[in-house]
Amino acid sequence: MKKICTVVGARPQFIKLAVVSRVLRNRFQEVLVHTGQHYDPGMSEVFFEEMDIPKPDYNLGVSGGTHGQMTGQMLMKIEEVLLRERPDMLLVFGDTNSTMAGALAAVKLGIPICHVEAGNRLGTLGNPEEANRVVTDRISALHLVCTASGVAFLEREGFSGSIHLVGDPMYDAFCYYRARLDGGELENIRAFDGRLVAVPERFYYLTSHRQENADRDEKLDQIFQAAEELDAPVVYPVHPRNHERAARLCRANGYRNIILTAPVGYKTSISLVNRAEKIVTDSGGLQREAFFAQKPCVTICDYVSWPETMVNRCNQLAKPEKADILEKLGVPVRFDPAYQPFGDGHAAEKIVEAVRQFLA
Repeated sequence: MKKICTVVGARPQFIKLAVVSRVLRNRFQEVLVHTGQHYDPGMSEVFFEEMDIPKPDYNLGVSGGTHGQMTGQMLMKIEEVLLRERPDMLLVFGDTNSTMAGALAAVKLGIPICHVEAGNRLGTLGNPEEANRVVTDRISALHLVCTASGVAFLEREGFSGSIHLVGDPMYDAFCYYRARLDGGELENIRAFDGRLVAVPERFYYLTSHRQENADRDEKLDQIFQAAEELDAPVVYPVHPRNHERAARLCRANGYRNIILTAPVGYKTSISLVNRAEKIVTDSGGLQREAFFAQKPCVTICDYVSWPETMVNRCNQLAKPEKADILEKLGVPVRFDPAYQPFGDGHAAEKIVEAVRQFLA
């Protein structure tokens, strides 16, 4: 049985891993490496537990520091694992520092790389994740693509023969786990101090974790000012690194419409998506999940990550400014149930088959 080494480090990758690993292990021996990029239990352990993801064979414990420091430490430690395990292929997801570090370690050892979610582009290297995507695609042997736009980007960049349109494993996960929700997921949401948080009948769902939006008072406060004017409370699970800032701004300005919670697990998150009136986010994954659930979404970002979600204004870009966010939330939205650009919910099987054909 051939050996695949899978490298993950952040919560969007854990979601994709859950569905892909389940199929991959029927055909291959998988060695799972967790870099530690998302180290908080609410950002990591809870995903492995509730999604039945196998325990990592290696946890490298790399977190914090600059992009360069983090990537360099991961590169050295992943190389040690690859030299020990000698896999037939390395598999990486998405666009994190863990993705690029794993790919760089593998290519220098002559190990072929499979990049799941290849071809996604913003069009600017000013975005750290864009640099990770471009580098990883350039050195990958197998490009497994979620949507037709990803195929078009790769073809324009000169790739051919290695591209497979397989669909989005995040859509697989959404379909699989949504069918298994038991209705109690919103009963155990907690604040950072451990108190249970009551989720109201009507609410909006907010996430904001990107450095460009959440690491300065001015921008995050504009988002909060918009939230304060909405006609229902806003549930905001806060990234641990941003907790102090969010709590301080809410206290200082007397915001009463914003419910701050600790990070939530995957099942709770998709329960929030399914029940929310609308979504406000800067997450590439959550904007897709809003689309899967047919919920209007406003994405606080300067660039389009997933053009497929923008059709019929189902997802709209907004600046981190109160007026722009509120204006976009007021725009009528129409979903077309027949439009399914992210595949048929069986991307994992197609990913594993593409890997099998390549190694054969």
